[in-house]
Amino acid sequence: MKNTTVLISGASIAGPALAYWLSRSGHAVTVVERAPALRPGGQAVDFKGETHRVVLERMGILGEVRRRQTGGTDQTIVDADGRPLAVLPGAFTGGDVEILRGDLAALLYERTEAGCEYVFGDSITSLTDTAGGVHVTFERGAPRTFDLVVGADGIHSNVRRLAFGPESDHVRFLGYYYALADLDTGPGGGMYNEPGRMVALGGPKSPAFFVFASERLDYDRYDVERHKRILADAYRGMGWRVPELVARLPEARNLYLDSISQVRIDHYARGRVVLLGDAAYGNTLGGFGTGLAVVGAYVLAGELAAAGGDHRTAFRAYEEAFRGYAKVARQGGAGSFLAPATRRGIRMRNRLFKSRFLLWSMLRMTDMFATDIELKDYPALTGTSTAT
Repeated sequence: MKNTTVLISGASIAGPALAYWLSRSGHAVTVVERAPALRPGGQAVDFKGETHRVVLERMGILGEVRRRQTGGTDQTIVDADGRPLAVLPGAFTGGDVEILRGDLAALLYERTEAGCEYVFGDSITSLTDTAGGVHVTFERGAPRTFDLVVGADGIHSNVRRLAFGPESDHVRFLGYYYALADLDTGPGGGMYNEPGRMVALGGPKSPAFFVFASERLDYDRYDVERHKRILADAYRGMGWRVPELVARLPEARNLYLDSISQVRIDHYARGRVVLLGDAAYGNTLGGFGTGLAVVGAYVLAGELAAAGGDHRTAFRAYEEAFRGYAKVARQGGAGSFLAPATRRGIRMRNRLFKSRFLLWSMLRMTDMFATDIELKDYPALTGTSTAT
């Protein structure tokens, strides 16, 4: 098989999922991750529909995902006095099975650490694509050459920037930011809106979850203290329990802030470099990112195996098979749904959850998007001959 040494950037979900399949089909896999270790906890992610379930079954992890699931719970939308207005169903936010991102990453790592090389606390600094491989330099490690490089490093992908050009060419800001804060919010929960702002307590994403409309902000993505100040400014003057939350922000044990953005890229591959997961088709809080990452990893590894490692043929087949499925990531954004810009918009959104027919229609559409791919069987990966 050609192209047997593969460097994957990113050890969250897409990277280890791909590492699992590539190691099974005879590749020597190295995963490099900027963080010093696996990130524990984090927001809840979910899987929806038969396609996601089949891939998890073929990986042999569906049972363990279910064992570690958080269980999608309903969340009550309230007014400023805490009175119920509507209910956001757990089936809508949590799919068929929901699990903390950190727990899923740990599960995938457990399945791959023995057969793959993991390098934590390092990052790629340059990629030079040649006829014989990709010469890679790192922040800390010695330079190495790999047959292929995969960017599975998220919506702010370092690999995409190095191989395809600046982030501004490929990532579209959708006018909103979100934040996850590990705060002691006390008993009770709920989701509260004012125009352009939302806060949810005790939900599946985090103890405190914020979404707010904003012009593009200039800040260091790793400056947590600056993130706290941005959040405090954005939520100043809001009602319900928000003043007490803002007062507690300085003591937040963990806080993550990022833009709600969407990846738009013409092709997933360039030379010997290919993108996977959010790096290729991310849509922040879109509800399909984890499923797309896991299914995409299966398809990419399967096409490499089917092509005997011929990366040109494999990358074309991966894109042809997957671009239609990933179209859901190019549609809309969660910001305007979670934090409508007007009071009328908030009322209309709440009415949706009071209508069983409209809710059923949305769930049915979600299932349609989640299963909208002919999932091939790749015997080199699964050792079976069953198609779905």
